[in-house]
Amino acid sequence: MSLFLAKRFATLIATLLGASVIVFLVLDILPGNAAQILLGPDAAPEAVAELASKLGLDQPAWARYWQWMGGLVTGNLGDSHAYGSPVLDLILERLALTMPLAIIAMLLTTVLALVVGVTAASRHNQMGDVGLMGLTQVGIAIPNFWFAILLILLFSVKLQWFSAGGFDGWGEGFEGLWQGLKALVLPALSLAVVQAAILARITRSAVLEVMREDFVRTARAKGLKQRAVLWGHVLRNALIPVITVMGMQFAELMAGTIVVENVFYLPGLGRLIFQSIANRDLIVVRNCVMLLAAMVVIVNFVVDLLYAVIDPRLKASDI
Repeated sequence: MSLFLAKRFATLIATLLGASVIVFLVLDILPGNAAQILLGPDAAPEAVAELASKLGLDQPAWARYWQWMGGLVTGNLGDSHAYGSPVLDLILERLALTMPLAIIAMLLTTVLALVVGVTAASRHNQMGDVGLMGLTQVGIAIPNFWFAILLILLFSVKLQWFSAGGFDGWGEGFEGLWQGLKALVLPALSLAVVQAAILARITRSAVLEVMREDFVRTARAKGLKQRAVLWGHVLRNALIPVITVMGMQFAELMAGTIVVENVFYLPGLGRLIFQSIANRDLIVVRNCVMLLAAMVVIVNFVVDLLYAVIDPRLKASDI
C-alpha cells in the first residue's frame, strides 16, 4: 500500500512540473505585447519598453519561468497588469464563487446520474431503460450554454423564480447564504445536465456488469429485496469506473464555468480568465490555467486513493 501511494505521489509531482512547463511555454509564445496593450496602440516605443522592463518581460524565458515557480511555492504570484492587485487575492476572491458552483454542480451530477443509471439498469431492456437512456442521449447533445439560456428564459423571464444573472456575494447569516446558493442554482444545473447524462450511462453499464456476478445471485437467494441488492451490494462494486469519470468531470466543471459564468454574468474564476485573456494579462491567465491543471491532477490523485478504499485488492498489493 505504501508503495502504491508513493508511486501515485511521484506521478502527481512529475505531472504538475510537466504541466507548468507546458502552460508557461504556450502562453510565452503567444503573439502580442502586454505592455503595448496596456498603454494602447499609440503609446511611444520608449514608454512601452520601460513598462515591459518593469513587468519583467525583457528577461529571458528561463529566468521568468524560475521566478514564476518560486512564486508558486511561496504563494507570491505577482501583481495583475490590468487590475493592479495581487494575483493570489484575485484568484481567492473568484474561487469563493467558482468552487461552490462546481461543488453544487458535481452534487447534482452525482445524484442525477446514480438515480438514473441504477434505475435504468434495474429495468434493463424495458421501456424505463430505453426512455431514460434516450433522455441521457439528449442531455449529452445539449450544449451547456444553450441549456443555460433556456433555463434563464423559463425560470427567470417567465416564472421569475430566480434572477437572470449576477451575484451579490454570500452576505451574512442564513439569509445571505440562501441568496448566494439561490443565485448558483441555475448555473449549477446548466453545468450538471451534460455531465449527469454521461455519468448515468457509465453507471448503467457498470451496474449491469456487476449484476451478472455470482455474489449478486447469492444476495438475491438470501431473500434480499431488489433495492437492497442494487444500492447495498451492486453499486459499491460498480463504483470504480464511476469514480474515475467523476474525478475527470469535476475538473471539467471547473473549466466549464468559463462559459457559464459569462452567460449568467457571475464574477468567478471563469470570468476572470476570460477578461484577463481579453486584456492579455498573462500573469493572471498563467496562474489560473495552472490552477485548473493542478486541480485536474490532484483530483485524479484523490481518485487513486479512493480506489484503495473501495477495492480491497489494492490494499493487499503495492501496484
